[in-house]
Amino acid sequence: MFDFVRSHTKLLQLLLLVLILPSFVVFGIQGYSRFNEGNLHTVAKVDGQPIMQTEWDEAHRQQSERLRRQFPNIDSKLLDSPEARKETLEALVRERVMQAAAERAHLSVSTDRIARELQAMPELATMKRPDGSFDVAAYKAILEAQGMSAASFEARVAQDLKTRQVLRALTDSAIAPNAVVGSALDALLQRREIRYARFDNQAYLPKVNPGDADIEAYYKSHEADFRAPEQATIDYVVLDMESVKKGIKVSEDELRKYYAENDARYKVAEERRARHILIKADADASADVKQKAKAKAEALLAELRKHPDTFAEVAKKNSDDAESAAIGGDLNFFARDGLASKALSDAAFAMKVGEISNVIESEFGYHIVKLEATRGGDKKPFEEVRAAVEDEVRKQLAQARWAAAAEEFTNAVYEQSDSLQPVIDKLKLEKKSATVQRTAAPGATGVLASAKLLEQVFASDSIQNKRNTSAVEVGPQQLASAHVTQYQAAHTVPLAEVKDKVRAAVQAEQAAALARKDADARLAQLRKDGEGELPTAATVARNKPEGLPRAALDAVLRADAGKLPAYVSVEVPGQGFIVARIDKVLPREVVEADAPRLQGQYAQVWAQAESQAYYQALRKRFKVEEKGAAALAADAAASAASR
Repeated sequence: MFDFVRSHTKLLQLLLLVLILPSFVVFGIQGYSRFNEGNLHTVAKVDGQPIMQTEWDEAHRQQSERLRRQFPNIDSKLLDSPEARKETLEALVRERVMQAAAERAHLSVSTDRIARELQAMPELATMKRPDGSFDVAAYKAILEAQGMSAASFEARVAQDLKTRQVLRALTDSAIAPNAVVGSALDALLQRREIRYARFDNQAYLPKVNPGDADIEAYYKSHEADFRAPEQATIDYVVLDMESVKKGIKVSEDELRKYYAENDARYKVAEERRARHILIKADADASADVKQKAKAKAEALLAELRKHPDTFAEVAKKNSDDAESAAIGGDLNFFARDGLASKALSDAAFAMKVGEISNVIESEFGYHIVKLEATRGGDKKPFEEVRAAVEDEVRKQLAQARWAAAAEEFTNAVYEQSDSLQPVIDKLKLEKKSATVQRTAAPGATGVLASAKLLEQVFASDSIQNKRNTSAVEVGPQQLASAHVTQYQAAHTVPLAEVKDKVRAAVQAEQAAALARKDADARLAQLRKDGEGELPTAATVARNKPEGLPRAALDAVLRADAGKLPAYVSVEVPGQGFIVARIDKVLPREVVEADAPRLQGQYAQVWAQAESQAYYQALRKRFKVEEKGAAALAADAAASAASR
């Protein structure tokens, strides 16, 4: 089971993201958190039911861990910011509101609907075996690894489906009449004829030449821009399943024994190819209809017993399965559970090649089957799968030894904390080195992306006392420890080392000032007498900027066009300035081929707006109460101090 969980970590994360995180508000936090008396504060109420500080804390912890897995380089400070914590609380409140609405409406979900939802999850597609069957054992194993049963997980799926129903009536029934869509799009996609001039900062660079005094003054007023962050050079070691596997030796006899005891694992999945004839009779058909269908099938079978080589022709003329009838009833190769009818599949796998079955009854009617061919079902030779057998045996032995190895690793880095060499020698690990900062570098992965490890690296015990960090879990069945070999505190880089960088910044600032001055002068002249060069002409709209930077496009389209010509000047950050004259307002371009797509998009946006309005109404109906921002911040600080 653990091997499966380890190899499906990504699947597990996706599954958790889709369903488990929202379930805090559905099933309560008791299954996820440990309450302590200091944190039993009410931070919000929905329908008279409280959301406790502990629930908020645990939901935010889970959310933060999910985001760290998804974005390893994310700044931990962002995750624990007041804004991020507020978003988590809002999500809890929303789920509670939806749950209350679903309960008041007595919404329910059938077992068939739950099954369809599970089957539609792309995350579960990887649990299908090569023969097409669903690996129920693997499905249960991955849930058990998270302390859940299939029943509890499916209950959460059901609850999620019920809460979705609350808003579905709105989202599925949004209407977007052509006239309404047209009016909205006319306003959104209005076009404007303009002429404009650019005043690019780059063009003014040759005109500026900052002196040493300018450079020094800028450096002193922008010292924060020239600070080097603290950094540490570290040695580190990693204990994972691969490193444990390296030390395991397996004899040839053990490999052959495992191969012999696990026949099914090394067999090629058996498949059958068959033809069939269906005489349709639905499960709820009358007895008379069923009797006539069966009689027809029996008559066809009698004919086929006399002339078995005519099966394909008989199927073409008589089978009610239109798709296979067109090709003589051919079902191609299929696995044991690869057909919609179990009765049909069971019959095919009990027959010999060339044999024609008796009449078989299924939920679809009456079938006659002829087995055409078989393939697979043979065990692969040991030599062909030896490498896979050895890898599997070593993996299982490593799994069995993991707990002991992890304990040895943890004790060694703690008990002999002045060096990593003892644990390296004891467990035959590889020492690696790196230079790190408190926040993982862009693109960092694995150990060097672990916020927990980096936090310990920059702890005073690691830096001042030169002790190993404790063993940190940096991934599933992956422990790491680091030792600081060199530390450099954050500091302002001397001017001599960054003088060229400072000079470039001063030049950019002075060039931007000259560009602004000329742009302001041009705008003033235009407003005074309409004179002034505007060399570039364009007709722009929100969906057709024609190369105009976004900031300039927004300014042009927001400008009051009640009296034309109208003039605007706008700064394009990092580039310069644009001065534009608006000469004419034009209606949007109407492209008939785009009408259905635009109407659909508008309906979707309208549905979202209606859903949000309905949610706000539900908040009032269920009397949502939330503490103010200051009180929430105080509760969060108190909670953090008590942990």
